[in-house]
Amino acid sequence: MRAWSLTDQGRVRKQNQDACRFLQFALGDGTETLAAVVCDGMGGAKAGNIASEMAVEAFMEELQKDFYAPSVTDVQMLCAVKTANRLIFEKARSDPDYEGMGTTLVAAVTDGMRLTVANVGDSRCYLIRDGSIHQLTKDHSVVEDMVDRGEIERADAWKHPRRNYITRALGAEEQVECDLFFRDLVPGDVLLLCSDGLSGVVNPQELLFEVVYGGEIETAAERMVNIALERGAPDNVTALVVANDDPQTGLL
Repeated sequence: MRAWSLTDQGRVRKQNQDACRFLQFALGDGTETLAAVVCDGMGGAKAGNIASEMAVEAFMEELQKDFYAPSVTDVQMLCAVKTANRLIFEKARSDPDYEGMGTTLVAAVTDGMRLTVANVGDSRCYLIRDGSIHQLTKDHSVVEDMVDRGEIERADAWKHPRRNYITRALGAEEQVECDLFFRDLVPGDVLLLCSDGLSGVVNPQELLFEVVYGGEIETAAERMVNIALERGAPDNVTALVVANDDPQTGLL
């Protein structure tokens, strides 16, 4: 497995409140595992970037606590999310400068065969396989709820004026509800984790094109971010690409 990431403050925002990271490590039985996370912070000039960085750090630290475990379990994933939520919530409550801060989180953990994705907010994880792209996560947003209730069509959701209003975030409340998604992976699969600064400007078919036809996989994240920048990038933009290489050949 290989991964690449790029984050940019965009053309409008004065500060980048997105954060991302990936980490490869071996578990107790020698199984190579990759963890990747993207967070999109909120809460003002001083706080949004702090929340997203805290979430990324706490999530990764929690996952690495038991190096001798045979696998990263669902319980560990949820514990990592809840730890990040608690730290952000407590900091926001104890310091007026950070009041109201929070962050989205989308994270993926995989050994190349089994994938677990955790999601809070509207940052997304896509799976690209056999020339198709599938959104694995479901946005926790006002607009997504409106789609579910049949009030608007999904095709119109991307341009709705309330599309940036989220209904869940780390740090917003003392307890957080996190969704988990599970998939089996095969060699050649590609994962894309991104903030809404990318998914809100570049549509899924365009993201698919960049992975499959746009050029080398190593530069796919850069190409995606550049498209958003060319279109004005009104928000921070983050893309994290994970390639599930063939373990025999090392090729996609």
